[in-house]
Amino acid sequence: MDRTPGQHRILVGVNHGQADVVVEQAVRLARALAAELVCAHVDVGRYVVEERPDGTVVSRPLDPDLPELSESDFDPALAEHVRGLVGDLPVTFRELAGDRAYALARLADICDAEMLVVGSRRRGVRSGLKEFFGGSVAAQLAHRQHRPVVVVPVQPVSAGTPLPWEDPPVG
Repeated sequence: MDRTPGQHRILVGVNHGQADVVVEQAVRLARALAAELVCAHVDVGRYVVEERPDGTVVSRPLDPDLPELSESDFDPALAEHVRGLVGDLPVTFRELAGDRAYALARLADICDAEMLVVGSRRRGVRSGLKEFFGGSVAAQLAHRQHRPVVVVPVQPVSAGTPLPWEDPPVG
């Protein structure tokens, strides 16, 4: 991704079913910084076989029995949904593969993003198991990045309410 002088980029991780507030907050930041928004989706069921200078990747499925796709394109339905949230703000889409935190960090380096924006994890057993085995993308990025990582709360809880991973108060 070539960058013209004075051009800024905000990288936001997007997923199907993700709370709109994550993209909406990334848009607010991009507007405030007069930045382009780069939306990246990471397919964890694929691995990278080629990385191009603009941050796009060619990938293959981890499962050799899955049908091969000709290209690793960003899902048009997800892109359309994001465009509806973004409005007239310049936006670029990138489909990535592999480990979410690594892929987002790598793209942030390639496009020289000002910051990364990701959502916090959702509450629930499935999310808890996913985080237990894979770790929090936000935490991994926060510890391994030299640029700011903005974590947007997708299901905030009020003060005094136990967090999903905490034990409920006794008594």
